[in-house]
Amino acid sequence: MKPAAFDYILVEHIDEAAALLADIGEDARILAGGQSLIAMLNMRLAKPQALIDIMHASDLPEFSVKDREITVPATLTQAALLGHANIAGSSLLSQTLPWVGHPQTRARGTICGSLAHADPSAELPLALMALQGRVRLRSAAGVREVAADDFFKGMMLTDCQPDELIEAAVFPVGGRAAFAEVGRRKGDFAIVACAAIQSGRKTRLAVGGINDTPAIRDWDDLDEAEIDDALAEFAASLDAREDLQATAQYRRRLVRKLGYKTIVEARKCVV
Repeated sequence: MKPAAFDYILVEHIDEAAALLADIGEDARILAGGQSLIAMLNMRLAKPQALIDIMHASDLPEFSVKDREITVPATLTQAALLGHANIAGSSLLSQTLPWVGHPQTRARGTICGSLAHADPSAELPLALMALQGRVRLRSAAGVREVAADDFFKGMMLTDCQPDELIEAAVFPVGGRAAFAEVGRRKGDFAIVACAAIQSGRKTRLAVGGINDTPAIRDWDDLDEAEIDDALAEFAASLDAREDLQATAQYRRRLVRKLGYKTIVEARKCVV
């Protein structure tokens, strides 16, 4: 199919995009990499009046690694971040990014675009929540930061308002981490994905693909002998969805298997 007619607007400054959003509102969509949005347009799942292309905006925040945080601007592609030497300190990001799509899609798809799309089976929203990151939103009124836990509201639903766009995402660095997922094929969205972070005696497990937003569980002083029982209780508590990809029971089983794998691997990592 072809998309419905829309106005294409190429902006040079992020403030220009914010002003357009304030004027057009819900009938406008932000375009950067477009790997998810263009498919939705072609299937007419989205019919915006205007596409505002920010890919060449010159005044976005710069990519930076400081104060144990990685700041990722809205137009940075997944491939560019994966190839950046400075993400070596972020074990979770460096392990997660190779699972995002394919080299061809990572070359165009952006980090912040995946966060804005908020697919519950996508890897990057899961990583942001596991790391307790933040999303920086820009509007004509100014900038506000939203914690990942508050940003993702549901399936493809976020706290980003009609007059706002994501100008950057902030990923904290720290802790030993491991990532694993199961999908139908390499590059597909995950049936279940797990990200584990070990920080001191605290264990955090984030699970994607289960429901409309990633699920998080924290444990203090979790002994290795207790991992199986803790994961069984966590998996049983999840309101796992059932679809053509997998049953709810199978998803809970994957949480136990992948959760154990990632927790054990995270504990073995050298920081």
